[in-house]
Amino acid sequence: MAFIEIKNLFKRFKKVVAVNHIDLEVKQGEMLTLLGPSGCGKTTTLRCIAGLERPDGGDIVIDGRSMVSQGFVPPSRRGIGMVFQNYAVWPHMRVFHNVVYGLRLQKIPKGEIKDKAHQVLDLVGLKGLEERYPAQLSGGQQQRVALARALVRNPKVLLLDEPLSNLDAKLREKMRFEIKSLVRRMGITSVYVTHDQAEAMVISDRIAVMESGNVVQLGTAEEIYEKPANRFVADFIGTMNFIAAEIVDARQDKGTVYVRTEFGEKMLAQSNHIPSATAGKKVYASIRPEDVEVFVEAPQAKENLFKGTIVHKAYLGNFLFFFVSVGGTMIRAQVPHYMPQKEGQEVFLFLNPLKCVILY
Repeated sequence: MAFIEIKNLFKRFKKVVAVNHIDLEVKQGEMLTLLGPSGCGKTTTLRCIAGLERPDGGDIVIDGRSMVSQGFVPPSRRGIGMVFQNYAVWPHMRVFHNVVYGLRLQKIPKGEIKDKAHQVLDLVGLKGLEERYPAQLSGGQQQRVALARALVRNPKVLLLDEPLSNLDAKLREKMRFEIKSLVRRMGITSVYVTHDQAEAMVISDRIAVMESGNVVQLGTAEEIYEKPANRFVADFIGTMNFIAAEIVDARQDKGTVYVRTEFGEKMLAQSNHIPSATAGKKVYASIRPEDVEVFVEAPQAKENLFKGTIVHKAYLGNFLFFFVSVGGTMIRAQVPHYMPQKEGQEVFLFLNPLKCVILY
């Protein structure tokens, strides 16, 4: 059941279209992430849900109630909690007063305010820090204050706008799991905005990938990574090798095509999600580095087996990247960290036809 419905949402700033007639649904209790580069429209979409931006077209429905088409509903009446990128905590207020500020504006009894504050501070791991000022807290603790302030009013919807981007890498990784666990325990319907693909893949139930104001793919992390809709998605999510090619033989009954590559040899690839794959069409044969197999000696005859030279070798701890030149085309392969091959050495690459897909 959809708890948030975004219907034909349109927003422009002067001549720039920020959100281009998008449709999305967020299920009750789901964490949906809006993922994309700067300027793709993800934060504008979030601000429209929050009521901080007034759409130029379309509607937003929260828990069955229209926020736009039947009269614009202000943020204070939408039943939302929001966590901002810069935390937005009051520097002159102690932790306790930061958290209960919204409750005091609602004129809730003091005893109830105190009980709610202590419950939520315990929930986010800030118990015992009530009397500290934000300047006396770490970045992660300040982020928890912002999260506690958003949760203390028991919102219907939690909106998070790149909440971890100001934290260091280790703390960011830890907070991903903390937020995911907390939101799931509370069962709050949430929309999360980020440009960090790893963050989106860890924290989300589903991901909406955005480009130039449009949703170009919607699905789970596995679906988007394994079956990207186009080159933009494949390039934005993870690492992908793109080999310029031209279709020479489309076998629609088998969902495969033969392509002539930019290094002059034929390859077999999957075309299941591209029904318009016809001979002569310019495409990209695409494969993830972890799906490229590297051999020192040529194995028994296989399709998609190519000879190349290691140009660069990058050590990343638990694995290596080999950058292999095949006819002048650079292909990245992920291999075990113990492979002893050196730069300048010849190897054979097997680009598994079951893992090699055609993209535009």
